[in-house]
Amino acid sequence: MTPGGRIDPARAFTPLGIAVLTISDSRDAASDTSGDLLAERIGAAGHRVGARALVRDDKRGIQEQLRRWIDDPGIDVIITTGGTGLTGRDVTPEAVRELFDKELEGFNVLWHLISYETVGVSTLQSRACAGLARGTVIYALPGSNGACRDGWDRLIRPQLDSRHRPCSIVEVMPRFQER
Repeated sequence: MTPGGRIDPARAFTPLGIAVLTISDSRDAASDTSGDLLAERIGAAGHRVGARALVRDDKRGIQEQLRRWIDDPGIDVIITTGGTGLTGRDVTPEAVRELFDKELEGFNVLWHLISYETVGVSTLQSRACAGLARGTVIYALPGSNGACRDGWDRLIRPQLDSRHRPCSIVEVMPRFQER
């Protein structure tokens, strides 16, 4: 059971292709614990890790990787981890927002409510965001394991489960690009 919703066992589960992008100047594949955490949870939820990469805190590099995945028909969702803070090198929100056709403003609001329960007013330092880019859902999470755990478990996983009621983002995915 999720707060404000429920899983309807009578509905079919729709597995999605989800890409994980770690954005960091200090991590490498061996120390990417937040990317590992997300990949493990994605698989445990019944989805497929369609791709995984690590890029530096560089707006152009972030956007290039995101565009490759947005163009990939096997990737339905992208989750980034890292680069959402306040330092001069934190450019993830600027990079992803330029690609959004629509921003999911409610994600930001719920992110801060949930984050406040874990880290208190330190949530003010997070610029986590989410949106749609040419039919692909993009979630930008902070780089800590706790933030990735909270973001996946409490916000992203329920909305990426086609059985979630009263509704899930999965059921409207086929209509993202209709005009």
